Amino acid sequence: MPRLDLASQTVVITGASSGIGVAFARALAARGANVALVARRRARLDELAAALREEHGVTTSAIPLDLSEPSASDDLRAALSDAGVTPTSLINNAGFGTFGPFVGEDPQRLAQMIAVDVSAPVRLSRAFLPDVVAARGFLINVASMAAYTPTPRMAVYGAAKAFTLSFTESLWAETRHTGATVFALSPGATSTEFNAVVGTEDATAGAAMRTPDQVVATAMAHLESRRPGPGVVDGAANRVGATLSRLMSRRLAATMMHRVTDPARRATSGAGAQG
Repeated sequence: MPRLDLASQTVVITGASSGIGVAFARALAARGANVALVARRRARLDELAAALREEHGVTTSAIPLDLSEPSASDDLRAALSDAGVTPTSLINNAGFGTFGPFVGEDPQRLAQMIAVDVSAPVRLSRAFLPDVVAARGFLINVASMAAYTPTPRMAVYGAAKAFTLSFTESLWAETRHTGATVFALSPGATSTEFNAVVGTEDATAGAAMRTPDQVVATAMAHLESRRPGPGVVDGAANRVGATLSRLMSRRLAATMMHRVTDPARRATSGAGAQG
């Protein structure tokens, strides 16, 4: 029997209009959880919310919101209140990256990335963690394999995900005796819209793709395990990579990842590697 009664949960999911966010919404609704779907694209949210209501009979809310705005956490709480939704759990899944040398990056785009990938998870975690603890619910922050090594050509994205991983591990320790479940989920290359947003397949360096459903299955198994730890990595190969990364010097890790993310190397060798 699962450790957590998901049918008693109302889960806020950011980045819920595509990819891993949609897979989380479907998996949770199938287990009886109510869901509040948050993303910028209203039409997609409305369509998914209607489908989940029809298929599973759960309560769903579609909340269009730009998480790059400083007021996003306050706006989300107000929207939930207006909709009569009392959240008990939160999945911070929204995020995006860019690819290319740091000196050529658009400063405004970098600021947006930091707002969505770093500031929003912190603000939303602070806003909703008291509710999660009170309801003995869960907080899942989506990190990445990029959190485990320096990530040349995706320097800000990798640093943001390293922040997410460290931040969430600390929250796990602070809340471990409260009855709430907190952990970071670290996917590797996953068949989502990530590369389309980045603008190149080089962002995942030709790595073999996992599916959003596989990633979410990993998260759900961890969530429902007897003693979930502070983080879980999706995929056996990625788990090996995460372990090995901790044994490398930072110099070696940075040098290796600089080669891995080199588009010229990928074009000439065709070699796949974890991004």
